[in-house]
Parts: sequence; C-alpha cells; structure tokens
Amino acid sequence: MERKQGFFSSLRHDLVRGLSPARSRAKTPSMRQAHVLRSGSLNGETLAPLMEGPDQDGSEAGECKRVGSGIGNWMKGHLSRAPSTMTSSMAYKQRSDLRLLLGVMGAPLAPVNVSSGDPLPHLSIKDTPIESSSAQYIVQQYMAASGGQKLQNSIKNAYAMGKVKMVASEFETASRVVKTKHGSTAAESGGFVLWQMNPDMWYVELAVGGSKVHAGCNGELVWRHTPWLGAHAAKGPVRPLRRALQGLDPRTTASMFVDAKCIGEKKINGEDCFILKLSADPQTLKARSEGPAEIIRHVLFGFFSQKTGLIIHMEDSHLTRIQTNGGDAVYWETTINSFLDDYRPVDGIMIAHSGRSVVTLFRFGEVAMSHTKTRMEEAWTIEEVAFNVPGLSNDCFIPPADLRSGSVSETSDFPQSDRGKAGHRAKVAALEKSPHEGNLGNVVWKTEI
Repeated sequence: MERKQGFFSSLRHDLVRGLSPARSRAKTPSMRQAHVLRSGSLNGETLAPLMEGPDQDGSEAGECKRVGSGIGNWMKGHLSRAPSTMTSSMAYKQRSDLRLLLGVMGAPLAPVNVSSGDPLPHLSIKDTPIESSSAQYIVQQYMAASGGQKLQNSIKNAYAMGKVKMVASEFETASRVVKTKHGSTAAESGGFVLWQMNPDMWYVELAVGGSKVHAGCNGELVWRHTPWLGAHAAKGPVRPLRRALQGLDPRTTASMFVDAKCIGEKKINGEDCFILKLSADPQTLKARSEGPAEIIRHVLFGFFSQKTGLIIHMEDSHLTRIQTNGGDAVYWETTINSFLDDYRPVDGIMIAHSGRSVVTLFRFGEVAMSHTKTRMEEAWTIEEVAFNVPGLSNDCFIPPADLRSGSVSETSDFPQSDRGKAGHRAKVAALEKSPHEGNLGNVVWKTEI
C-alpha cells in the first residue's frame, strides 16, 4: 500500500508538471532523475536510475531531442551501453540487429480497426453462422473472466510500465543457419511505458540497447518516431497497438475478436484452447499499401483457454509483396507468436504480468533457393499498472510537432537492399504479424476455412 501510494504521489506530481507527448517536445531541459522502484524478474536484473532530459554527451540525431517529461521519459539513462572492446564490425551488426528488432517488435499494430468504446453485441444464434456465434460466446466468457464488462466500462484511462529483453537469435539462408552465440548476454535490455485513454488514444515509448521508439494515436492518426526515420504518420485506418492486446487491455481485445470466427481447438502448453481467427479485409489492406509495397494479407489468431477463459496465446502473420521496377517480386512474411503468462488482478481487472514473443521474418521470391529467415525473440515483464489516472487528458496524445508529411510504409524496416530495389526510401515502419494456417499444427478443425 505504501509503495502504491508513493507511485500515485509521484504520478500526480509528473502530471501537474505537464506529462504530455506534446509538452515533452519542449526545449526546456529537465535533468531530474527518475528511479524505478521495483526490481525486475528478467534474470534478476534491476533497472538503473534513468536520466530525463537531453543527454549531456550528445547522442545521435533523433535521440538528443527531448521526447517525454515525467514517467513517459523514464528510460533515458538506460541507453548506450555498448562494450568499449567491441570491434567496428560487431558494433555495426549490433546496430543493424537492434534496428530490425525495434522496427519489427517495437510498436506493431493490430490488423483491423476497432473502437474500445463500441458496446459488445448481444449474443445471438439466430441467423448467425456457428463459427461466429461460437466466437461471440468465447469473447463473452473472456470478458467475464477478465473482470466483467461493467468494471471494464468504468476504466477511462490506463498506464503500464514494463521491462523487455530482445535478441535476434538466428539467421538462416538456403545453405546455412547462423545462431547467436551466448544468446542471454547478446540480448538487448530495456523498458517501455504505455498510456491509453478512451476513445482509442494511446502512446508508447520503448527504449532498448541505446535506441528509442515511440508511437501514438490521438484517435484519428497513428504515428511513429524512430531515430533512423524521424516522425511519420502510419498509412491506413487507426488500429490498436498490438502490445496492449498482450494481456494489458481486455476490453479492446474483446472488441477486436468479436467479429472473429471460431475455427477449432488446440493445446497450448498443456491447456485446451479455442482458436478465434480474424482477417483484415481487402479495403484495409489496400489502404495500408503504398507504392511498390503491397500488403497481401494480415491474419490474427487468438487462443483462449477453455479452463480460465483468458487469452494465453496470439499468433499473427503479415505478408507483403515488393514489386521492383520490371524485376521479380520479393515477398516478406512476418509471423509473431506471443505467449501470455502470470495473470493477476489489478483493481479487479485480470492483467498478464509477463510473456514472450517469437518473431520470424521470412524473405523469399526472385531466384529459387534464395530465401532468408531471421528469428527474433522478446521477453517482457509488467512492473506497474494503474487505471483511471487523475489528470490525464487529450493533450497527452497530441502528435509530434515535427510530424512529416507522407506516411510510413510497413516495409520500412526491411533490409536496405530490398528497399533500394523497390525505389523505396527509408520510409518503412513496423512490420506486423499474424500466423498462416499451416503453422497451426494439430488443430481439431470444426469447419472449413
């Protein structure tokens, strides 16, 4: 109780000072230090004291600008800890791997547009296909298991803070497989903060291994900022942040799957689960495509425990085709498998306090046997969660003042060679993911897909 009171006391102080992505871009430096109160559970590490405001030593362009005041910028001093003995080639590979990690896993979006403010439909089996009515029933059970619709409707805003570890664990070509040596020591550590407010506003800031990604939505526009691209608006409709669906936002998760179809059952870590499938429609895919990059499909699967009713696994696969000028098409498929663990109640709402994701980035096309596959992994723990934070307002979700015209293509973080062939500048942003059905394994199929 004392710790919780101390957290809210500090939180109110920061809010009074103007905790806002808009205000945080002000030029006035603040050199106050923010200390993380809790020790982490990832290999027993504890986050070091973190510096707010501009770095004294001057960092790369995009990093030296102040991006957040208050809790939103608590990661500042956790950056740039590369070993002094690292060779230039090792340092280049580490930066390249980190850019790919942050680009793909930093702030991906869900496949479809949903609003957390929309009421869930009443369960009805009349004139409704069994796959749809079954999915609605599973979603109703999920809402009940997560705390109930009445309690969740009382949540106006939310805050979460956590720690992450990311690593590019394996790279495969047609002729060889290269695995990361000493994977635990090669992993990049960091943390994130996430703010959400109804309707459909969110802001996330993630700092890992010396770089920072932040992204947000004011309900009408989704944007993202990376050190290598600056600030850009995302193409297509407003969509929720995928990280929030990983056990942090039950109401938006329920709204996401309410139009899904129940396609079967499967055991996940020994638990029987129902599988709900959700696909982005052709209009949404077209709106997200740009230039030579065409989004072909984006499918999301949710695995809901038959025992607890909670979602314990998510898998989505996102396929993009890049057509070069008169050349062969190159295909990129990104698949993310996320496992959600350690559900505990926070003010009556069930929140997953840890989890892990395995990401596969698969490139194929052009010449036969020229494919490459990169495997990346992420583990996270949730340190703090709070609902209905006093003082949070729409001003906290204003897009950055330096938001450039144009949009971010979802191919922006593919390796430079393919983007050069496609005549694409570094206008490529976070890949999103979803599983293709061939990966579902021993599914007990109930209907034809």
